[in-house]
Amino acid sequence: MKIIVLGSAAGGGFPQWNCRCPVCRLAWAGDPRVVSRTQSGLAVSADGEQWILLNASPDLRQQILATPALQPKGADRGSPIKAVILTNAELDHVAGLLTLRERQPFRLLATAPTHAALDSNPLFQSLDRELVERALLRPDEPLDLMGLRFLPFIVPGKVPLYQEGAEVEIGLETEQVMGLEIRVGSRCCLFVPNCARITPALCDRLSGADLILFDGTTYQDDEMIRLGLSSKTARRMGHVAMDGADGSLARLAHVPSARRVYLHLNNSNPVLVDGSEERTRIEAFGWELGYDGMELAL
Repeated sequence: MKIIVLGSAAGGGFPQWNCRCPVCRLAWAGDPRVVSRTQSGLAVSADGEQWILLNASPDLRQQILATPALQPKGADRGSPIKAVILTNAELDHVAGLLTLRERQPFRLLATAPTHAALDSNPLFQSLDRELVERALLRPDEPLDLMGLRFLPFIVPGKVPLYQEGAEVEIGLETEQVMGLEIRVGSRCCLFVPNCARITPALCDRLSGADLILFDGTTYQDDEMIRLGLSSKTARRMGHVAMDGADGSLARLAHVPSARRVYLHLNNSNPVLVDGSEERTRIEAFGWELGYDGMELAL
């Protein structure tokens, strides 16, 4: 299994276009301790020829330009991208579908609520249904696709921001937010880019994986409030923070895995600064920080 991290940042990328938080300020100044990142997404392949996108960020065209494996081959129009799997309907995971509208056949796989969110927006009708096959992703139902076996599973989360009403339930276990178990032979990767709560069932699911790619949005739950960037905690946004008693560092510390990588990093997260106390701490827990162009193989 070949995995390419196309984008490793949360919504807005890093640095965020309108942000002068302490971490973004370093990026705008060209500080070598920080590296710019595009919005979250992966590409996976069994053979290095046919590729499956896991989510489609608003930065997808830029990511394709930076990734030779995803660029067209041969004399005629065509693409190595053969399928897209969506783990939820948040804008930073679906807006890139509009980049793929030039009459290119591929399969689009998502749960019923995510398909419904796309169907309700006429912009996404630009994906010609005669060419782009819509397929249903069902929790705990295996899917064999181009030499890889995918098993989608429900992750505690919430509805997309644009679907929120006056009252929002956080940590619900519905088909709104999914994780993916990806297998080839005996090798296993777990992909969880959004997670509002770490449950015993999720720990069991992650246990023994060769590779975990996990939600690393913020370091502290109240990080954006303290910086004056938002009135919302990480949990209110549908993400579990790294630090704290209920954070991913503590809750996953005893979950065995060969390798663990944080993705979906918010621009405010101090782990983005190489040599920071926070970066040193996550590394002491055995975590790596994902970056754009990172290549992983199982």
